[in-house]
Amino acid sequence: MKTIKSYALIIAILSIAGSSFAQGTVVSYKDADASLQGYFVKAKSNKAKAPGIVIVHQWMGLSDHEKGAATKIAALGYHAFAADIYGTGNMPKTPQEAGEKAGYYRNNPTIFQSRIKAAITQIVKQGADPDNIVVMGYCFGGTGALEAARAAFPVKGVISFHGGLGKQAERKNGLIKARVLVLHGADDPFVPKADIDKFQEEMKEGKADWQMIYYSNAVHAFTDENLGSDNSKGAAYNETAAKRSWEHMKLFLQELFM
Repeated sequence: MKTIKSYALIIAILSIAGSSFAQGTVVSYKDADASLQGYFVKAKSNKAKAPGIVIVHQWMGLSDHEKGAATKIAALGYHAFAADIYGTGNMPKTPQEAGEKAGYYRNNPTIFQSRIKAAITQIVKQGADPDNIVVMGYCFGGTGALEAARAAFPVKGVISFHGGLGKQAERKNGLIKARVLVLHGADDPFVPKADIDKFQEEMKEGKADWQMIYYSNAVHAFTDENLGSDNSKGAAYNETAAKRSWEHMKLFLQELFM
């Protein structure tokens, strides 16, 4: 409990959602009765239909971190859509609220998957090639990316940056058609070894094309520059891991879309 509370205090600063990215467009969309608001950045590409990358946010909701990633991904030649899982007006105000909201979706994977499917539909509407879609995410969003693979959505690949790997014990393992890339801090205290073992077993049973890359001296949320560099807090920025994981992501995308 102490480490969870510590992580909650550290991650609280992610609650400030940004609107300063002039390159992107705020997009309102729906999932059943839920009103959602994502952030789309058009690919810097001459292709008639560029691939699309859906980005799922961390537990405090859609923030500058995901919007910044969308801008960088668009510069690589891919349409990018930072999705909204929680819905308009439901941004957590405290880490405690974030924990409750994130826990709700993790414990209700069908609803979580539905929100991600709505984002996939939206990026296609924005012009992305429906045959070349990837879902990626950070922390809570990394879990969401894996849920897209577990749901057998029509995506070529999924990428988890320091995401949770576990799922409910009663959920059976199924065939995993999407290619899977997991980018993981070797010292992440929030992902138990038991979850890692079960995840790898799930990938093997699902006959997945998967890879899991560990970064030394990296803990949870290692891509977030706002968290400082004190690993003892459980969540901290690691410049080397952040840069290496981004390069591994780029290589993964190149292999998917070449």
